[in-house]
Amino acid sequence: MGGAGPGWGPAGLWVTLALAWSVGAALAAEGPAGLAEPCGTEGWAQDAVPPGAAFVAAASYRGPGNNDTRSNKALPILLWWSGSLFPHFPGDTERIDCPRGSCLVTRSRRVARHRRTKALIFYGTDFRAYEAPLPRLPHQTWALFHEESPMNNYVLSHSPGIRLFNYTATFRRESDYPLTLQWLPGTGYLRAPAVPLAEKDAWRRKGYGPVLYMQSHCDVPSDRDRYVRELMKYIQVDSYGKCLHNRELPSERLRDTSTATTEDSEFMTFIARYKFHLALENAICDDYMTEKLWRPMHLGAVPVYRGSPAVRDWMPNNLSIILIDDFDSPRELAEYLDFLDKNGEEYLKYLEYKNVGGIKNQFLLESLEKREWGVNDMSLPNYLNGFECFICDKENTRVKEEQEHKKSRGKIPAPRPHIAQFKHMGCPMPTPGFGSVEDLTEGDSWKEMWLQDYWQSLDQGEALTAMIHRNESHQGRFWDYMHEIFLKRTRQH
Repeated sequence: MGGAGPGWGPAGLWVTLALAWSVGAALAAEGPAGLAEPCGTEGWAQDAVPPGAAFVAAASYRGPGNNDTRSNKALPILLWWSGSLFPHFPGDTERIDCPRGSCLVTRSRRVARHRRTKALIFYGTDFRAYEAPLPRLPHQTWALFHEESPMNNYVLSHSPGIRLFNYTATFRRESDYPLTLQWLPGTGYLRAPAVPLAEKDAWRRKGYGPVLYMQSHCDVPSDRDRYVRELMKYIQVDSYGKCLHNRELPSERLRDTSTATTEDSEFMTFIARYKFHLALENAICDDYMTEKLWRPMHLGAVPVYRGSPAVRDWMPNNLSIILIDDFDSPRELAEYLDFLDKNGEEYLKYLEYKNVGGIKNQFLLESLEKREWGVNDMSLPNYLNGFECFICDKENTRVKEEQEHKKSRGKIPAPRPHIAQFKHMGCPMPTPGFGSVEDLTEGDSWKEMWLQDYWQSLDQGEALTAMIHRNESHQGRFWDYMHEIFLKRTRQH
């Protein structure tokens, strides 16, 4: 169901867009700032300041630096369509100097249709198919930044949705600018010392359980609460969050949600005493790994994990986490946790990666070494600035190749567009946390919410794709296209 339609290949996309775009002449006359008057942006949010002067006088952000001597009004423009992510303050426009050339970056939508605006950068959580800027222009690439959960926008987990974009920065290692290790500062974070086993055993004797569950975001696609509820029948699980809450944190300060979402020292000290942390992501997808996994490892608790099916690829050694899906049932998992709780020598094997030389996974070490952005490291660029320069370099290369093609009068081929692939996100349909869909009762809230959302997202991607193919310019027609797809599916079934 998620396949692309006929003609939706690299060449087909640009040919379709080129046929659709017929107002290029309107951009030919430039003002003194090198920018034409904005056109075709009716209904889009506008910045209060006209772009002209701002683009000429943009303060220089040197980035890694280069030898690009072009003035600001000669540079390609990158537009952060999702302006809330614009990584420069306090202005709306900035010059960035990247390895292969410089660009101007802005969050001002006034330049959305300018001929020098070469790329639009979207934040996946904010991207809505029914709000996409139409018509799509043939001289612009679309770039996607989405480091968050697939549940935030399942449009991106289907081929028609992800293939709307040319370049991606997602948690998947296959994306153009991978963000897979966004929650792991480095190997030193993993090597932090654990609470001594004797102290953890003393904690157990005070009546605390061996297993911690700390979630306040319930009813998520991974349906984690359904599994944990079943696990609780066989082993003591202390649950401090709003989901399956059965125990109170010892102070009002710790009960503050903002404390629990940061690495507050008092909070971290408290949860580090638990031997096991239930680390269930809110959605299932390859390489989607968050602080739910890395934080327990930092503290020296053993994650009992469900999330990325490929998580083992990233682990420091072969025995550092317990995978829920390795067990046939919650009862079987509980029996193994109880065994480790009562056998300290076996338990401590899961913490050997903290010893000198204990991190043996060369893939993990190499991935951290070649990562160009940092996590809580002011000596390195953050991943927003990094992705921005990645797109800037791609667009400067494309501009040069287009110029060479034009000068050669066709002897040198035009650059072929790069199209994102399904595997740049490609998350599977949600499944129940315990049992099967057939076991769920009629009216089950999880079933009605997430299965419907997943498949409606496919329809939304197909609707927007069709609108681009047909050169639609009115966003209001989106729901007409959705209705057509609904009727088509109804006839097929």
